[in-house]
Amino acid sequence: MIDQILAYLATALAGLTIVLGGIVEGYGYGLSLGTNWPYTNDIMQLAVKGDPEAIHRIVATLVGIFSLVLLIIDFNVITIVGFIAVIFTALLGMATLYVLAGKLPSIFQGFHDIAAYTTFVSYLVLATNHVSPDKYLGFLIKAITPPHFLYFVIFMGGVVTGTRRMRLSIGDVRKPKDRLQWAWVIHGIFAVIFFIALILRRYWIPLVFAIIESAIGLFVYYQINKNPTKPGISVGLHQLFSLAVVVSLIFFS
Repeated sequence: MIDQILAYLATALAGLTIVLGGIVEGYGYGLSLGTNWPYTNDIMQLAVKGDPEAIHRIVATLVGIFSLVLLIIDFNVITIVGFIAVIFTALLGMATLYVLAGKLPSIFQGFHDIAAYTTFVSYLVLATNHVSPDKYLGFLIKAITPPHFLYFVIFMGGVVTGTRRMRLSIGDVRKPKDRLQWAWVIHGIFAVIFFIALILRRYWIPLVFAIIESAIGLFVYYQINKNPTKPGISVGLHQLFSLAVVVSLIFFS
């Protein structure tokens, strides 16, 4: 019983961490703590004052603590993968700071996002007991193999964020001219492939959430071009509906 409660808490906090990551980008807090990682001396005070990056790191720490406890009390395939995903999310979180500072390539942001979503998926599956460990591993494999492409969409979304460093506008993508515009276009192409896969597999509920997420994604694009450093809550909403797509895939596919 205690392990299931901890799994639910880890799931909720992992999802909150992802949404907070979107809020960090949306309101220009990406480097509010500099490249210090994982903490600064005044992180608690900054969190109390409402700095979403500080809150983001504190919540991520709680996910790590619950992950370690779950690994100890319920050692299995899911808790092992979940714990590994937490470690990679943390390490790649440090790397994303250097991506934003222009010291590392944007692919690190893409891998960070994949690790974060794998963490969420792991503890959601553990909490709900909805699928067996074999089906859980099958879901992760499908996420990186055609025609699913879910993780490719997530990866390229992170690459777009990393390439623009949370401060550059994307511009007109009808005739891509630079890496940022090409990254956005490739992200969109993978999203279309993902939609087609959902239709072919008749995953109608995930498709509905994916369409909503795509519409919000276009709004994010508009907001970024309007205000590159502070596109607002749209980025957080985009992440929220990305989570909805993942949840619906687990329960309705």
